[in-house]
Amino acid sequence: MSGIVDLLKGPMGKMLISGTGKQLGMGEKKASMAIQSAIPLILGAMKNNVSSTAGATNLLKALGDKKHGGNILENLSHILGGKNIDHDVMQDGSKILGHVFDGREENVARAVGKSSGLNLSQAMNILKIAAPFVMGFLGKKKRADNINNQSGIGDLLGGLLGGGRKNSQSMVNRLLDADGDGSIIDDVAGMLLSGNKKGGLGDLLGGLLGGK
Repeated sequence: MSGIVDLLKGPMGKMLISGTGKQLGMGEKKASMAIQSAIPLILGAMKNNVSSTAGATNLLKALGDKKHGGNILENLSHILGGKNIDHDVMQDGSKILGHVFDGREENVARAVGKSSGLNLSQAMNILKIAAPFVMGFLGKKKRADNINNQSGIGDLLGGLLGGGRKNSQSMVNRLLDADGDGSIIDDVAGMLLSGNKKGGLGDLLGGLLGGK
């Protein structure tokens, strides 16, 4: 579990937060709040997906792609340091979100936006940036740990979510079943602001990012 948290604590994490905030014109505080909300939701959705053999196979195949081998973690200064965010990364992020959230990523973006004070477009862009970052980390772990089956990828995702796993998956399920229901999105946004900071990745990310 410490891997992604340690990564976010270091120079790469600082670049992700500061670069994203600058590129999207929202500042570091809002960027950190949005990333704090986005990452557990992405991981929770992935954990849901790999509960099926087909879902696990699809994720493992995607993580085996060269673009998800971890290079993004080493190239954040290039991706986020120029005048515009790398177009290929944003396109990849959009595709990842479509697969992970099964076409209902707008509901997730609305909840992330409400929990961090961003509009829908900004929140969606946060998700598009966070998704390839998460995939790069998972792809690197897959190779390092030789993960090649449903049990292995499920254990990896479960370990990253830690004590926040049930909360994160509950939030994902409610968002994917919301069908645009604004009250549910409001409820999930409230959970992101409070409940998901207790235990596991949510607690660590809360302490890491919440004070920025």
